[in-house]
Amino acid sequence: MADVAQKKIYKYKKVLSNPSRWEVVLKEIRTLVDMALTSPLQDDSINQAPLEIVSKLLSENTNLTTQEHENIIVAIAPLLENNHPPPDLCEFFCKHCRERPRSMVVIEVFTPVVQRILKHNMDFGKCPRLRLFTQEYILALNELNAGMEVVKKFIQSMHGPTGHCPHPRVLPNLVAVCLAAIYSCYEEFINSRDNSPSLKEIRNGCQQPCDRKPTLPLRLLHPSPDLVSQEATLSEARLKSVVVASSEIHVEVEHTSTAKPALTASAGNDSEPNLIDCLMVSPACSTMSIELGPQADRTLGCYVEILKLLSDYDDWRPSLASLLQPIPFPKEALAHEKFTKELKYVIQRFAEDPRQEVHSCLLSVRAGKDGWFQLYSPGGVACDDDGELFASMVHILMGSCYKTKKFLLSLAENKLGPCMLLALRGNQTMVEILCLMLEYNIIDNNDTQLQIISTLESTGVGKRMYEQLCDRQRELKELQRKGGPTRLTLPSKSTDADLARLLSSGSFGNLENLSLAFTNVTSACAEHLIKLPSLKQLNLWSTQFGDAGLRLLSEHLTMLQVLNLCETPVTDAGLLALSSMKSLCSLNMNSTKLSADTYEDLKAKLPNLKEVDVRYTEAW
Repeated sequence: MADVAQKKIYKYKKVLSNPSRWEVVLKEIRTLVDMALTSPLQDDSINQAPLEIVSKLLSENTNLTTQEHENIIVAIAPLLENNHPPPDLCEFFCKHCRERPRSMVVIEVFTPVVQRILKHNMDFGKCPRLRLFTQEYILALNELNAGMEVVKKFIQSMHGPTGHCPHPRVLPNLVAVCLAAIYSCYEEFINSRDNSPSLKEIRNGCQQPCDRKPTLPLRLLHPSPDLVSQEATLSEARLKSVVVASSEIHVEVEHTSTAKPALTASAGNDSEPNLIDCLMVSPACSTMSIELGPQADRTLGCYVEILKLLSDYDDWRPSLASLLQPIPFPKEALAHEKFTKELKYVIQRFAEDPRQEVHSCLLSVRAGKDGWFQLYSPGGVACDDDGELFASMVHILMGSCYKTKKFLLSLAENKLGPCMLLALRGNQTMVEILCLMLEYNIIDNNDTQLQIISTLESTGVGKRMYEQLCDRQRELKELQRKGGPTRLTLPSKSTDADLARLLSSGSFGNLENLSLAFTNVTSACAEHLIKLPSLKQLNLWSTQFGDAGLRLLSEHLTMLQVLNLCETPVTDAGLLALSSMKSLCSLNMNSTKLSADTYEDLKAKLPNLKEVDVRYTEAW
């Protein structure tokens, strides 16, 4: 019987290899399909052979009309109910999805085929064209009038009506399709990098690009050192990249990296910076834009929306969080504001989930590698708020098994500035964090401890919790009685109001070194700065501090020795007032509107001036 079936298949193969009239060919295809369906033999090759014959027929006859294409697809549809289409047939289906996305064939014939692929496929690496077909099918659904609603209903059909999806392969297969589609949006730019796999390689089974270490496309320009203090608790350096463009993608990044506090141990002499460090930006002074072509933009929007839909299912969320924990997206996507802004919904869903198996995936997959927690926290490239998501992530992590000294130490080393800024604004989670840092002796630096105490005492909730802590640890009160801090660094995004609130919380008569670099302060804060009699070093790098503030400082802070005005909006009108500050020995006016005449005037009137930076000014 097997021989008879094989002979029939051979006969049809021979007939269809030399097609004359297509109405005859179509009739033969239908007969071939009926033969395969009615065969009593339980042999996959009997069903697969007609698909292979039709696949070869289509590849050798590319001049068929659209109607002939659809007739052939409808004819072989019964065989596709229980069989995956072979690779060449997948290519044909992809082409049909792209060229006729609104065709009824897509809905009526392709839908059950794709459903079967998602439910039963075990490894897209072995059959990457199945993944591409699924990807093109979903994009075709998105092209319909109610595009995303149709896609949403399709995802619902794949999950099933119950609270638990009965098909364990659906989620990982959907995620694999999403990752490949999102990667394709940035493919042209990614392929311009050395040592990066092309999408074609990935489709053919190559590992995701996150497993490689591609050459970084950003050129980092190292600035001059901070003239206020190279040993400040937080030192910040402006980094600028070149503009990189392709026909599909335009990238322009100007970013500021924030160094770790002084209490951070050296990370060693790594030859290559890690991914998140390369993308770190200061929210106060960054510009970032990535423009995709129209088709790539539609593809990105569709597949990020699918990830958001997947995160709404309680039973899928643990596995989804685990699949996304290693951050499997190219760094071009992570530098794309639209992508990270849309993906933020997924990260919020992880942060809101009380299950430890979900929210623990916000952290890095292993030590020394950054995770979503770092990416979406203040200073991370994806942070677009004032730390609300960061606070919620910290809250959920501290509420589970992460209330440990190790986690607090990590926050103190990497995110102390944002923690203090949010505590200064009354965020209860951050107030608790600062109190725990003091209670567990996380902070060794005396000035940093005093700054934390001042931050806590600046709000009602902070003052109350700090008093409760002091009742348990009397030595903290002793520390405060010895006098205020000598050094103080405000976190980026701090405002005039934040500075005023902090300085009103206690005594700062001993303060000698104040860094407001990369904050949002303006000349309005000068009225608070002039109340610091011991101030000798002031860093205003990349703030909005202007001429009015300079004039006020020059009248009151006559003992100031070091002043950094780099990248501030000051002009000659304000800079001339500095001639009365005879104690100045270091002055940074880099990238200001300083003129050559004013510079000569200042040199003549400031006898102690030894270090001056006038680069990128008229005086340079």
